[in-house]
Amino acid sequence: MTATPSSTLADIATTHPGAASVFYRHGLDFCCGGRRSLAEACSARGLDAAAVIEEVAREEAVTTAATRWDLEPLPALITFIVETYHRRLREALPDLVRMAKKVEVRHADKAACPRGLADHLEAMHGSVLEHLAKEEQVLFPMILAGQGRLAVGPVHVMEVEHDEHGRDLQTLRRLTGDMQPPEGACPTWRALYLGLQQLERELMEHIHLENNVLFSRALAA
Repeated sequence: MTATPSSTLADIATTHPGAASVFYRHGLDFCCGGRRSLAEACSARGLDAAAVIEEVAREEAVTTAATRWDLEPLPALITFIVETYHRRLREALPDLVRMAKKVEVRHADKAACPRGLADHLEAMHGSVLEHLAKEEQVLFPMILAGQGRLAVGPVHVMEVEHDEHGRDLQTLRRLTGDMQPPEGACPTWRALYLGLQQLERELMEHIHLENNVLFSRALAA
């Protein structure tokens, strides 16, 4: 598919593997907001859609080995999601909670201290674990058993929860000043914000693959 300003963010990110990196750099929501056209999304952020398309082409030229998951078998896509994104979430969130607690205790007197961040991450951790369990124990087995057409209800629940995860990411941005450590921040503070940026990017990629590739293909199978 050739990307045009009228193409949706989801379609471009699906058929041009390098697009996700470009969209993330520009703050374009290609997961929960992936059904918007590129032109609409760029207009909202004051971006030139044609320039973004050119950037996607340049990015794709150096990511030729990236997998087109819309062309791979569904079992392979599910395995990739579980072994990559689900595993990373289970590993990363406890570490981020610990770092956030340390930063809030040690820098409580500073104006830029991300107060409430640890509590928010703990709540995210709990909701994410419940979400992953629903997918791995209910939805994914249905899809693997060839029952994707019967999964309309579970898919809807997952998409609603994905929207909640998207709002949680917005809260992370608000609590951390767009995840930018203040001048003179200690190594733990800087590592925390780098980890949050990685969490955000991977969660967006994860949601995109499920909402815009896995679920649509499974329901149509």
